Amino acid sequence: MIRFADEALIEVRSGKGGNGCVAFRREKYIPKGGPAGGDGGRGGDVVFILKHNLRTLSHLRFKRVYKAHSGGDGEGSNRHGADGQDVLIPVPPGTTIKDPETDEILFDFGINRAPTASPDEEEARFVYLRGGKGGWGNARFKTAVNQAPRFAHEGTEGETKKLLVELSIMADIGLVGFPNAGKSSLLDYFTNARPKIAPYPFTTKIPNLGVLHIAGRKTRRDLSAADDSERDIIIADIPGIIEGAADGAGLGGAFLKHISRCQALLVMIDCADDSCFGAYDILLDEISRYGDGSLAQKKRIVLCNKIDAEGAEERAKKTAECIAHNGRGEPVFLVSIHERRGLKAVEAAVAGLVQGDGVLEKAKKSEERSFLLTRSVADDRPEQFPGGGAEETLQ
Repeated sequence: MIRFADEALIEVRSGKGGNGCVAFRREKYIPKGGPAGGDGGRGGDVVFILKHNLRTLSHLRFKRVYKAHSGGDGEGSNRHGADGQDVLIPVPPGTTIKDPETDEILFDFGINRAPTASPDEEEARFVYLRGGKGGWGNARFKTAVNQAPRFAHEGTEGETKKLLVELSIMADIGLVGFPNAGKSSLLDYFTNARPKIAPYPFTTKIPNLGVLHIAGRKTRRDLSAADDSERDIIIADIPGIIEGAADGAGLGGAFLKHISRCQALLVMIDCADDSCFGAYDILLDEISRYGDGSLAQKKRIVLCNKIDAEGAEERAKKTAECIAHNGRGEPVFLVSIHERRGLKAVEAAVAGLVQGDGVLEKAKKSEERSFLLTRSVADDRPEQFPGGGAEETLQ
């Protein structure tokens, strides 16, 4: 838990502007040289910069005060003071910068931006505080009636603010379920992430991210064509939630915000447990009561896991019937991550949630004809066989 941090309270200070200079030219053979005081330099800004290689805010916990440099004072011979150096504060994607007193969102690095997209320079930087302006030197005040001004402006002061920096992980799919439901095992199967897996609850204490690569499928007729269906899907595994998580019970309430930006949810139910029949209703109630309730409006699929256990497959079928009877329309899949059963159909369903409903409809039908998952099917032919169909497909 020490290495992962999803919020930090920091203090930021912009730099003070440099003072203007009062000086006169006193060079040999130049009579009546006149005023030659230079302006002060501009103070440094406070700038937040997006870094895609960051995943937590732990670096903000060890350094709480960020101060930009002050501008240099002006000098004689009309020399301008040096501008103060900006202070750059790196933050990961999904970071929100708030006012700690009013909870007002000042800037959000996650709105309308895909997790895998590379933002342009304007989106990647947020200048929060501008540095103070440099003061004018006395050369600025020379007039016909005041040819030897003996005053200059001081630089303006910088600003000091306190900020609350919060992180919500950017992902396409969020895994939701009770402790020990198999979320980490599913993440381990689909991605290169290697979360801790153990046969006891709450083995996951921090959110884990993994990338599922969806390879495109091309036909023999056009092997050179570009395939838009090929993409990487980011999956977020959060700690298991318990009943009352929306009210702050357990670890779930602290981490439910990390799936608030997900495009869709994957709900896992442990059917090896007798309490699986009401598990989905409890989970749905918790995510409905969290925040403004928008989490429950996201697209989702349901996985009834551990059907390899004794009696679990029958419980999974009854659970699927209950979910279908309630009329929510979520596709339900019976799987065993331990025995690798039904996971191909789940992979297709995950791609459908992110890429569109057309892929998802195919995934819904895959349970009815699972023996044909790696076969091509011709609807106008009475017989079905490997390699048949109107269009042969590469596997």
